Amino acid sequence: MTSTIAIVGGAGQIARLLTPILTREGHTVVPLVRREAQAAELRGPGVEPRMLDIETSGEEAFAAAFDGVDAVVFAAGGGPDGNIERKRTVDLQGALKSVAGSRAAGVRRYVQVSAIGVDDPLPPDVGEVWAAYVAAKRDSDAAVRASDLDWTIIRPGGLTDEPGTGRVALAPELPRGQVPRADVAAVIAEVLASRGSIGKQWTLVGGDVPVARAVAQAAGA
Repeated sequence: MTSTIAIVGGAGQIARLLTPILTREGHTVVPLVRREAQAAELRGPGVEPRMLDIETSGEEAFAAAFDGVDAVVFAAGGGPDGNIERKRTVDLQGALKSVAGSRAAGVRRYVQVSAIGVDDPLPPDVGEVWAAYVAAKRDSDAAVRASDLDWTIIRPGGLTDEPGTGRVALAPELPRGQVPRADVAAVIAEVLASRGSIGKQWTLVGGDVPVARAVAQAAGA
């Protein structure tokens, strides 16, 4: 069944890999971007960008951006820019507003891209920027789990730009590892189609199980 899927952080690297997968499956993708140039670049068959500044927009703007969509993917991140404040305004507040906006717009399905190991204790020598990033992801995941949405949380390992392999390891807890962004996108697309993934939080790293089978196995575990 085809649907309309909004991606928060629609101009990001994972979103750009996810969008063509979803459009090939017949879905309409709504990438949420903050600049008109980004919207013009992304717009195409099955891709209908909408404007949203994650940091400055309120919950009402998020709800308006989600109007008429069937699912929301939160794939935004402040990036490795050394800016502690953006870890709060993007990674945490952006996620919280996405959850509130989804509820206000009547969108039930919600998939959040987080990060591996954010519930683990931090080593004493961790930098303040990384600590802020981990705290933002940890707290936003907790808010998603506490919501009444049909949520799934994906916690990828270290992201790489290597070509996707189509094979992953996916489970509630896994040792740290790396994973291509292309495989993260493939897992998100598969998760969106899996009712069994609702209410699940999974760690994702490179592995040897085909994506569709990995999601089905994790959903049935």
